[in-house]
Amino acid sequence: MTPNQLQINRQLFEDTTHSPALIDIVGEDQLSHVIDYCFIANPYYPTTAMLEELQAKLPSLLKAYPSSNPELARQTLARVLEVNSEHLLLGNGATELITLIEQHLIGDLAIPIPTFSEYIDKLADSGNARFFQLNPEENYQLNLKEYAQWIKTNQLEAALIINPENPTGQLHSKEELTDFLNEVRHLKMVLLDESFIDFADEAIPSLLDQVANYNNLLIVRSMSKHCGVPGLRLGYCCTSNTNFLQILRQAMPIWNINSLAEFFLNQLQQTSAIYHETRLRVIQDVRQLYRQLQEIPGYEVYPTGSNFILLKIEFGMTATELQMWLLENKGLYVRDCSNKIGIDRQHIRVASQGKEKDQPLVKALREISQTYDNTSL
Repeated sequence: MTPNQLQINRQLFEDTTHSPALIDIVGEDQLSHVIDYCFIANPYYPTTAMLEELQAKLPSLLKAYPSSNPELARQTLARVLEVNSEHLLLGNGATELITLIEQHLIGDLAIPIPTFSEYIDKLADSGNARFFQLNPEENYQLNLKEYAQWIKTNQLEAALIINPENPTGQLHSKEELTDFLNEVRHLKMVLLDESFIDFADEAIPSLLDQVANYNNLLIVRSMSKHCGVPGLRLGYCCTSNTNFLQILRQAMPIWNINSLAEFFLNQLQQTSAIYHETRLRVIQDVRQLYRQLQEIPGYEVYPTGSNFILLKIEFGMTATELQMWLLENKGLYVRDCSNKIGIDRQHIRVASQGKEKDQPLVKALREISQTYDNTSL
């Protein structure tokens, strides 16, 4: 099957702030004909050996209830992260935790935009989302000093930061973040999403080691991205605020983490060194992809501290048009950022899928930028 023979369900792209799953767009029988650069995850983990072990255990895991004692899973994860297990809470994906946090802990939340849509979707209808529009003339970069001042001026009680930012990939240093935290100690909560932080640098610039110093700091992380397991639905938050933890634990249903996810946590503990090897490999892949994209005329390539890269199209094509051209003509699926609040219609986001798999994308982006003509598409 050639890419232009793909059967694509275009309706899934309508009225959504998220990217439709590739399996829904093209169907399971066509998946092998498309490379998914929208998918933000570690392509090298779990390892083949881990997947084979999980497959061997699958019959017994499916027949077993997960543990009714969440402390056991917390202790396993705490050993991996080298943090206090009492500061952890595991969720059925980071989205479960985000939902509970927004429902039970915060009122008005300052949100820099553009951002991850889940933070907006849950609060938009209630009117509790207060948007801090990032300047397109400054490549949508978040200035933490200006953000802190805006929060004070508007007398808000909570603030969101994603580090690295999504979709821009902007990375804030630990020093910049601690300066911000010191400036906003009066806030009820600073919600820090570190779902992509493991791809930021060889030495992970996380604030997990700072939660005891800031009582209003609550860190959220998705394990889908850096561990490459979105289907398991695993996420966690970390805070020293006992009130936050008590409220969230009371709101959390029993058995919210399934037995497959619990088994994976044990695998992660046993293969921590291998995980970090794959993480470093991803970082090198992204750096190579960034250099290659910079060499292609027709795109502004944003610096990144994650495993994805934001590009602005400068040759007149919209992000939606480019996304469809790549999918229909090349079998390549990228993230059209047009449905994100606060960003224009000229941006796409691409996630590295490994050095070899990244090459078709580089080639296709170069081809369309060189041959683009409104009358020929």
